[in-house]
Amino acid sequence: MDTKTSQQSLQIASYNIHKGYCAVNRRFVLDEIREAIRQLNPDILFLQEVVGHQLRYHTQDEDHPASQFEYLAEEIWPHHVYGKNAIYSHGHHGNAMLSKQAFLHTQNIDISRWKFSRRGILMGRLENGVYVMCAHFGLLGLERRYQMRDLLNLIESQIPPDEPLIIAGDFNDWRLRLDKKFKKNHFKEAYSECQIRPARTFPAKLPLFSVDRIYYRNMDLLNAEVLKHSPWKTLSDHCALKADFSLV
Repeated sequence: MDTKTSQQSLQIASYNIHKGYCAVNRRFVLDEIREAIRQLNPDILFLQEVVGHQLRYHTQDEDHPASQFEYLAEEIWPHHVYGKNAIYSHGHHGNAMLSKQAFLHTQNIDISRWKFSRRGILMGRLENGVYVMCAHFGLLGLERRYQMRDLLNLIESQIPPDEPLIIAGDFNDWRLRLDKKFKKNHFKEAYSECQIRPARTFPAKLPLFSVDRIYYRNMDLLNAEVLKHSPWKTLSDHCALKADFSLV
């Protein structure tokens, strides 16, 4: 059986979970985030700022898991992969992808430009043939330009141009300069296809800036939405995005 046509649709979501804390860092809300993404129930989740290991949680509070991506994935998304980006004395965090379908292969690519800003691209291919990339770009314009170059070089060298590809994450591109480069390279942005321009996703309580995106090629978009209603607006400092695609 051709794995590309064995599943008719694919629902995805992208979310910067802010290491499990609410926008102002006063409450640890990982349990609420877990419940929200389970209610959403996408086929694959692209997550940024996910704690891969945190000694403080493990030693001080057993209710706070040391590995957030495994806790979030438990029982719902049997296939998950994590890419370590920022490393510190008490743990590390990075990007993660949680999937209902198996990954055929995965890798994590360091796209950091400076030691004080650790960033990465987590990529893989699903068993249905779709290539997936979870990205978190830096806060400085020069940094993002280098990271965009790295991303495009990675795509050109490792992903066939006619294969389906989704790139989702936090690009910190509030001036839409990288958005123009994506579109110049034949990518579409999911929310823009529905509502003209990328969604405003930051800060979550009053979204003003377009920083989170879902880019794709060689797929048909069915729908895209920014999740800014309750409970999403009280969880992370970012809004989540979701999109539905047809694979046929």
